[in-house]
Amino acid sequence: MYKNLATALRAACVSALVGAISVSPAFSQTTPAAPVKAGFVYVSPITEAGWTKQHDEGRKAVEAALGKDVKTSFVENVAEGADAERVIRDLAATGHQIIFTPSFGYMEPTLKVAQDYPNVKFESITGYKTAANVAAANARYYEGRYLAGIAAGRMSKTGVAGYVAGFPIPEVLQGLNAFTLGMRSVNPKASVKVVWLNVWFDPPKERDAAMVLFNQDVDVIAFHTGSTAVMAAAQERGKMAVAYHSDMRGVGPDAQIVAVTHQWGKYYTERVRAVQAGTWKSATVWGGVREGMIRVGDFGPKVPQAVQQEVLAAQKAVGAGTLHPFRAGKTAVRDNEGREVIAAGKVLSDEQILKMNWLAEGVQGKLSH
Repeated sequence: MYKNLATALRAACVSALVGAISVSPAFSQTTPAAPVKAGFVYVSPITEAGWTKQHDEGRKAVEAALGKDVKTSFVENVAEGADAERVIRDLAATGHQIIFTPSFGYMEPTLKVAQDYPNVKFESITGYKTAANVAAANARYYEGRYLAGIAAGRMSKTGVAGYVAGFPIPEVLQGLNAFTLGMRSVNPKASVKVVWLNVWFDPPKERDAAMVLFNQDVDVIAFHTGSTAVMAAAQERGKMAVAYHSDMRGVGPDAQIVAVTHQWGKYYTERVRAVQAGTWKSATVWGGVREGMIRVGDFGPKVPQAVQQEVLAAQKAVGAGTLHPFRAGKTAVRDNEGREVIAAGKVLSDEQILKMNWLAEGVQGKLSH
């Protein structure tokens, strides 16, 4: 999950993320005498679903895969900035050999601590800067968002969706635009109303934003925030919602139509194994449906089989590379101010996606800086 100002990220050298996506290091047959100590830092509390929940599921997957060969620990609800640096430094000082820091605002504190602990390996999740002992990894969330847009477009009766968003940084814009394009691929007149919160985790604020949108003809809602509040609001109001990060049917058994879930277990396990084997190397990873890091499914009871099959077929096409959310057809893709952003027949490069700074046609709202 990203943090800080959008302008800082767009100005950065994001092209470093464009590269190999292999996450399978060679493994050694030698078992160390002591287990690998792996630390995790979480930006919010561990709730029943959401961003932090998925990363903690990744941590548990490491334990399940490696058993006695690993010992994990975590610190939750750590604010980005000075608090993050203090926690990361403490983990490094207490013998952790690899530390995962899954929030964009942890990137700079991670790099700072890494300079003082060159023998410790760090994994900056959603960061883009690397060092000899700092790797960066992220997922192509926008692929899942496009697929969820197809489901929303099929299910919405008003043709109006809502979108509760944290910050207008490229990762969020990618998802919002992909969701809109997916929705409009099945309903060309569909529109998406966005509310910017300028916070990642604030359940009351998230809920209030959802309620405001439900009062504006919105009958299906998506969100890029850290809690389950929007899903709970949809359940309360009898509306539909797209779950993000985790399956949220426990919160919205009637409201959820589909979930875009993040799958970190494989990546985290392989990186810890690399430390165990002595083969860990700094790398940049940007994986999506094809790599198993993004998955769409967990359909709710309201979704007809035909819609489920359509979405799952599209997911297979994304994984095969035959469907790309940011590929224009016979006509160009324009932003919501009428400017051409993807020429007819063209597809955005990774570098262009990583620097995204526009809202797709159909989005009702403006960038909040």
